[in-house]
Amino acid sequence: MTIKAWFPTFIYHEKLHKKPLGAFNRKLTEDCYRIKTADKRGQVWSKNNYYGGYTSYASMSELNKLSSLFMELEKLIDRHVIKFSKKLEFDLGSGKLKMTSCWVNIMPAGTTHSNHIHPLSVISGTYYVKTPRNCGAIKFEDPRLDRFMAAPPRKSPCSEKNLQTVRYKPRAGDLILFESWLRHEVEPGSAPQDRISISFNYDWC
Repeated sequence: MTIKAWFPTFIYHEKLHKKPLGAFNRKLTEDCYRIKTADKRGQVWSKNNYYGGYTSYASMSELNKLSSLFMELEKLIDRHVIKFSKKLEFDLGSGKLKMTSCWVNIMPAGTTHSNHIHPLSVISGTYYVKTPRNCGAIKFEDPRLDRFMAAPPRKSPCSEKNLQTVRYKPRAGDLILFESWLRHEVEPGSAPQDRISISFNYDWC
């Protein structure tokens, strides 16, 4: 009997840079708080839609075009997106993958981001700027989960390839990339300090 694994789901997890990024992350942290202070519209939106935390997603979502520091971050992420797209074997033709949106997320203890996808994009991801101990993990869901219907539960523990959800505990300096259709969420953390991340989308242009 031959059994093969078809239709795999890939998640890319790597350090943004081989060198330590402490100074770079400190500058990003300062910028993130400056953006939060200046972004009154984003504060209002976050109060109604991002309980307890702040995101510039609905107000300032092209930070890679507005800040030299975020432009530098974009260049560093570009290299990883190229590597990931090769793994996915995309045929981009005369086009290319380009960062089209980039926004800040500041999550105090208890703040969550419920299950969602990033529609109309190709590759999405998050760079982790500040990740205090016990901050929330990012959780990915098997894209077939709503089709399992009468299937029995998996054994506990089961092999990685048969998991129905997977969690990545973020660490400052880490980069996570995934295809934009993959459903994911951020779980609540209990860290006394803010969890700070920068999320983004790449489109086929």
